[in-house]
Amino acid sequence: MNIGKDFLPISKKDLEERNIEQLDFVYISGDAYVDHPSFGPAIIMRVLENRGYKVGIISQPDWKDPDAFKALGKPRLAFLVSSGNIDSMVNHYTASKKRRGEDLYSPGGQKGKRPDRAVVVYCNKIREVYKDIPIIIGGIEASLRRFAHYDYWDDKVRRSILLDSQADLLIYGMGENTIVSIAEALDSGMDIKYITYINGTSYVSSELDNIPEAIVIPSFEEVVESNKKYAKAFMVQEEEQDYQMGKAIIQPHGDRFVIQNPPPRPLTEIEMDDVYNLPYTRHYHPSYEKAGGIPALNEIKFSITSHRGCYGGCSFCALNFHQGRVIQSRSHKSIVEEAKLLTEDKDFKGYRHDVGGPTANFRERACDKQEKHGVCKNKQCMHPSPCKNLKVSHKDYLELLREVRSLPGIKKVFVRSGLRYDYIVADPSNEFMKELCEHHISGQLKVAPEHVSDKVLGLMGKPKREVYDKFVKKYFNTNKKLGKEQYLVPYLISGHPGSDINDAIELAEYVRDMGYNPEQIAEFYPTPGTLSTTMYYTELDPRNMKPIYVAKSPEEKAMQRALIQYRNPRNRELVYKALMMAGREDLIGFEERCLIKPPRSNVNRRENATKNVTVNKGIRGKKNRSSNKR
Repeated sequence: MNIGKDFLPISKKDLEERNIEQLDFVYISGDAYVDHPSFGPAIIMRVLENRGYKVGIISQPDWKDPDAFKALGKPRLAFLVSSGNIDSMVNHYTASKKRRGEDLYSPGGQKGKRPDRAVVVYCNKIREVYKDIPIIIGGIEASLRRFAHYDYWDDKVRRSILLDSQADLLIYGMGENTIVSIAEALDSGMDIKYITYINGTSYVSSELDNIPEAIVIPSFEEVVESNKKYAKAFMVQEEEQDYQMGKAIIQPHGDRFVIQNPPPRPLTEIEMDDVYNLPYTRHYHPSYEKAGGIPALNEIKFSITSHRGCYGGCSFCALNFHQGRVIQSRSHKSIVEEAKLLTEDKDFKGYRHDVGGPTANFRERACDKQEKHGVCKNKQCMHPSPCKNLKVSHKDYLELLREVRSLPGIKKVFVRSGLRYDYIVADPSNEFMKELCEHHISGQLKVAPEHVSDKVLGLMGKPKREVYDKFVKKYFNTNKKLGKEQYLVPYLISGHPGSDINDAIELAEYVRDMGYNPEQIAEFYPTPGTLSTTMYYTELDPRNMKPIYVAKSPEEKAMQRALIQYRNPRNRELVYKALMMAGREDLIGFEERCLIKPPRSNVNRRENATKNVTVNKGIRGKKNRSSNKR
């Protein structure tokens, strides 16, 4: 493995220096060009380059200027288009739909370098310039919008992105083998309209010939009109995301059909190694130096991706819809070689920021059954409790961490990818916890209980609160034995579907009992491709079609978030209003267990109101208090 010396062409000057008259593929990306294997455009183009194709990248073109899309000329085979590593709408807006102040994937963090709905805008601009060129879309923005989907920013159901973008083909998932198959078909002279047979792709057709074993789901028009049909359509999409058992899915859109072929085969260990061994420069393009570089590279520059996929089954995560539930791992040799390589970087200070993946301690497939029969359709590996067939072992991951941390020049190897604490609790051995605390964190460990209400946790696909409590006890006991004083930083989500004010208060009381403010707090963000977003839109649990409560008003969502951060003086008014609304005046006062003090002007009024509290409220308050004891 070597660090590459040359970046891919980004200008006609680059083409002239390499004596390239015409590129085979031009990639239009919403991100700045970072030639690193943590960035999707770099991987796809290096894979194609490795197969002998001439490739170039146009990053963040001015979408108002047609000439910007001519910067590398007309490609011989196709344009490839994505929003980059992140969805353009998530990149631009917070969960409260406020415009973000920076873009970490742009030079110097500058905002405004890409349009909203970048994939649609870029494709339509290409169609203006080159009417007959094949356009292939991919990446997270396209992948999660391949069917009719609820759009939080427009607050409506939008049709498949294939139709709005006018693209010929959509690659969903990671796409390395898929893009090679497409390239070979195009290079052989095949018209893109006939490339309808490759797994991992979606396309639009006006007819349904030669589609074996396909499932027809409710049409775009039907899911717009019926929440139940929307929920049913999503569940079919969710259940068919398996490369062994998944079938083709058809969704009518007017007089046309959006067709998804079955998912692609996961990469083998050898194929994963090959992808990460390609000659990436592992840096942003030098043209960004004057602007201050690309901030997104800073956190991952000295991190190593060890695997892909996750079988955790969190409802709010789109990994199942994009990377899938089957773990795809690199070999120890490939990872260790990358670790050695990164020590040669002039900026390396001896600290490896991470060795992991979507879930760091999921290094192997969940069970032997997945090898032959794929993942279970109607059952999760971890929820509501670990499956009896689940292989619970940290042995491989521990060996990998030991190999990396023993390399010369490495002072510390951190684990910053998400860790499934329920998987750690399920491990009968304490060996991983001991070495994690001893070698791989520095002062604090970030974990994601998300909530403490068992009702909400069930909808999130997370384990019950008692499991997190077991982990907390195990973590602090381990540190005590090691003579270390280290802390836990819980990641919490407010306003998830199913959470009402009483659930938010229960979470606030948990935060009170922790004795400190949690740093990692997020308001639930309904993004395409997740079970939780379907819950948010339909107000149904698609798994059983039962109605659920969803906080949708900006005020209530703000109150639920404010309750978690009740110590912040700016949240006092919202917290007071939430507690009064819930009949939880017992948490307003001067006692240690109270969340806030009463407003000075309302002390007498509050005392009188307390005397007149109804019997029902008093009983409810007692029930809530008793249920919140740790």
